[in-house]
Parts: sequence; C-alpha cells; structure tokens
Amino acid sequence: MKLIFITGRSGSGKSLALRTVEDLGFYCVDNLPNTLILDFLKQIGQQYKDVAVGLDARSINTPLTNFRELIDQITKMQWKVEVLFIDANNETLLKRFSETRRRHPLTHHGMSLQEAINQERLLLEPLALSADLTIDTSHLTPNQFRKQLAERLLGQIHQGMDLLFLSFGYKNSIPADANFVFDARCLPNPYWDESLRQFNGKDPQIIEFLSAQPAILEFIWQVKTFLHTWLPRFEAENRSYMTIAIGCTGGQHRSVYLAEQLEKHFKQTFKKVRVQHRELDKTS
Repeated sequence: MKLIFITGRSGSGKSLALRTVEDLGFYCVDNLPNTLILDFLKQIGQQYKDVAVGLDARSINTPLTNFRELIDQITKMQWKVEVLFIDANNETLLKRFSETRRRHPLTHHGMSLQEAINQERLLLEPLALSADLTIDTSHLTPNQFRKQLAERLLGQIHQGMDLLFLSFGYKNSIPADANFVFDARCLPNPYWDESLRQFNGKDPQIIEFLSAQPAILEFIWQVKTFLHTWLPRFEAENRSYMTIAIGCTGGQHRSVYLAEQLEKHFKQTFKKVRVQHRELDKTS
C-alpha cells in the first residue's frame, strides 16, 4: 500500500498535484487533520492501495512538529509513505494570488499577503524537511508540472532511483529542487558565434561545435566520475528521486548539450533516466 502526502505553500500547485495523482488512480483527500489520519488509513486501507493526502497551513491548529513520528506509525501499518512538497518563490506566489484574486488562507488571521506567505513557510517547515521529493513550480507551466509529476510518480512504480537531468539558464535563477547543480558558464559558448546563435544544444551544429572542445569533454568526464561515485550511495539509502541540474547563462546551448550527453550515458546504468530543458520547454 502506498501513501503520498502532498503539501506545499498555497499557490504553488498543491491542488493541481492532487488532481494529477487522482488521475493516476490514487484515492485523494485534502486538508485532513493529522489527528484523523491514522483512523482514516485504517478504514480506507481495505478498499484502496494507493492513497494521497493533502496537507497545508489551513489546519494551523494541527501540530506538525511530530510529523516524523506520524510517518513512523503509518509505516508500521504496512504503508509505504512518500512526502511530496510543492513550492515556488515568493515573487511567483505573490503574482499568482494577484492574478487570481484569491485570498491566502492565513490572511484571515490579520496578516498581509507577504506576511502570510512567509508565515506559511515556517508552519510547513517540518513537512518540507521530511520531503522525499520537492518540486519548484516557479518556472513551470501547469502542463509541464503535471507531466513532470506524473513521470516521476510513475517512475517510482518501476522501482529504482529516478534521475532527472535538468538544463537551465542562470539568468532565470537556479532550480530550487535540484540535488546537484553544475555550472557550465566557464565553458566555450557558441552564442558568441553569430552563425550558431539561432540553434540550441540539441541541434547538430551546436553538437559539432561543443563536442570538439577539450574543456567540454573534460567537464563531462568529471561530472560522470562524480555522479558514478555518489549516486549509488544515495540509491543505497533508498533515495527515490535525484535532480541533477546543469546551468549556463541562457539555458539554450551548453547546458542543453551537457544534459543530453549525461542522460544518454546514465541510461546505461539506471533504469529511469530523463532529461528536461527548462528554458527550451517554455517556448516549445
């Protein structure tokens, strides 16, 4: 039996995540107080084997500091428990509430929107620290978020650690949900060749240019060596998800090429390996 706790700050996409896992066949319930969860699972366990429970700051009277103890109790009931934390940066959350004109749940307690967003993060910190997977939706469209979530959850059904190689541009910030971040901005940049500027790291023109650069080849070799050393140790600790982010200035050329090369290589040793290009996917 599998139980997924889906939590995160208001406006980050928790409701969309619940609808997504419901479409994947999970029985979903939202905003269930901690004190009722054990009884709920005892009753529902005979009928459903895949369950998702949404937790958020609306139940502010429900203590969250003993969350690890609650997980231990649920595990003893033969449930496999995972915690998914959905988040976004403050600027994005402010923008989303402004655009939808929704009230933040904590503004009912006399707080400003900015204060409520900050306070909610503090209230949910025990859940964030317990998360098996964190997804930052700041730069994701709803469709991108649904696709990523579905792929990662379905990947877990097939067991083994799920690897995501993510290319990004530093000009749009570092992905908050990355486990490892590698900076490729020191490498030769095809952007400065005007005949190559229009292409991206998946195009043969860029591949030919970068694959001929000794610094690129050394960078790939050293990243491979690092990951081959440490990924098995994370997998041995039952880590389900790892995101390896590779960044360059704009996220169009070097980081895309490097993520593609690493994805191809690690497919030889890991069952579930994917590649995602944050900046390219925005325009596709």
